[in-house]
Amino acid sequence: MSSFYALVIGAGSTIAQASIQKLEADQHCLGVFAVSRHLPKASSDTKTLWLESDYTEDSIHQICKRLAVYSGKITKVLICNGMLHDASMMPERKLEEIRASQLEAIFHVNTVIPMLWLSKLLPIVQGEKPTQVALFSARIGSISDNKTGGWYSYRASKAALNMLIQTSSVEYARRAKNVKLIAFHPGTTDTPLSKPFQRSVPKEKLFAANFVATQLLAIMDSATMDNKAAYLDWNNQPIEW
Repeated sequence: MSSFYALVIGAGSTIAQASIQKLEADQHCLGVFAVSRHLPKASSDTKTLWLESDYTEDSIHQICKRLAVYSGKITKVLICNGMLHDASMMPERKLEEIRASQLEAIFHVNTVIPMLWLSKLLPIVQGEKPTQVALFSARIGSISDNKTGGWYSYRASKAALNMLIQTSSVEYARRAKNVKLIAFHPGTTDTPLSKPFQRSVPKEKLFAANFVATQLLAIMDSATMDNKAAYLDWNNQPIEW
């Protein structure tokens, strides 16, 4: 494997932090750019440069301008942004719980922000080196796999993200033939996002963030560079769109 730089967006999340540690330990990784809303108070990382962003369109644009000097050198991109609930809202179980404010908030984090990155990163990832861009989706975003309903905002935001990834892959195939887009389902991972729902998850199906990070980076390394978007789970198995 040749040397590379990596970009981790949404770097404050549990899986993102585990991925950064894996990249720190990778002898082929020359450096990691970690984008987060808040910079760490202290860090023992030696390869990682932390960049603060409020994820507005202008902020994303400014960071991409800063990264432009690494165009063609950043060949691993992890877009880890995601939101399922917060102190004021939980996943909707029935139609009566639908609120415009929740739909808008969930869509903005899960769909709009990743798409802004995908659009503005194009000139940075263009090049000759095989490059993988993984965006955190979820199996629940599969329209064909929806058998239980519920979780309206989250489910729809991930389905919309999947469509944007598919659509972007058509243009990327023309303009950045070296890039593979991956919609990644990490499985139920032991993170704050899944914490309220872990009681119903079998122990063997609740994954450690370190395991998921290992799986994701291995999937990216082995990805088929065919100019087509892939929708894959943590075990590198395809999911129906």
